[in-house]
Amino acid sequence: MMANDDKAIRNLIRVLRDSEKGFADVGEHIRNPEYKRFFLEESRTRGSYAMEIEKTVNWVTRADLHETGTVSGALHRVWGDIKAHLGASDHSLLETAEQGEDVAKKAYQEALDDLGVSDTLRALIAEQAEHVRRSHDRVKALRDGTVAASDPG
Repeated sequence: MMANDDKAIRNLIRVLRDSEKGFADVGEHIRNPEYKRFFLEESRTRGSYAMEIEKTVNWVTRADLHETGTVSGALHRVWGDIKAHLGASDHSLLETAEQGEDVAKKAYQEALDDLGVSDTLRALIAEQAEHVRRSHDRVKALRDGTVAASDPG
């Protein structure tokens, strides 16, 4: 299995690690308490998703797979942190989060499109992808529901 889908699966796990950290960062900086709870919970969910994929890959292939985040994800979080420290509004933070969700949706689609992914792993990824799609839609709706104040970002 890992010969063909190694790149897509490893990328998906790295993106999930980025999402885990990114959601935690937004949750730390966002002002609205309801949004804060959502982002912190979603951070935990993304971490558990990465672990589930790693465990499944390890079980199916007997390979020891463990990934951390990406450089682009780290840069994206740094930009979000800079905006937050400059007094960015919730709207601006939600825009940043939505950009991260676009990356997550793409990583899931690439993993699902990879023909080398085992049926067991594909089922798990498809289930998680549906949650990520709903999360993206919620972040977009939250963003659309906030006013774009004059932001430094």
